[in-house]
Amino acid sequence: MAKAKVGAAGIEYIQGAMKRPKKVNGHNHGNYMVMTHRSAPTENPNCQRIYTFDADRYERTTPVTPDEAAARLRFSTVAAMVKQRKGDLTKIAADQQAFIAQKDLPNGKKTLKAYYWLVCGNEYDQSLNG
Repeated sequence: MAKAKVGAAGIEYIQGAMKRPKKVNGHNHGNYMVMTHRSAPTENPNCQRIYTFDADRYERTTPVTPDEAAARLRFSTVAAMVKQRKGDLTKIAADQQAFIAQKDLPNGKKTLKAYYWLVCGNEYDQSLNG
């Protein structure tokens, strides 16, 4: 939903989705109403915008391509591998040591979660390539 900032004179700005279509009996009623607030410094005093979109704006119109299907499969598989690995008590100490050893390198991962995604992603890619 939308976020609003209220001041002494009333609403200063609203940012986000004000209205979404309601699905009833398999079809949508209404449309989207989105408000944006620009917070970047500028000389233009108009920083609030309102947009409306049809209810079917976010429905996919093309079939899923084989590349997209492969990317979705890779993401879900690697996510499951990460979840399993970070809960594996036999690997935690070794993973933490390996993470600390690489985190200050030029291309090192700065969080343990990112490191797990790198390691598990590489394992997945190697399992496919041979």
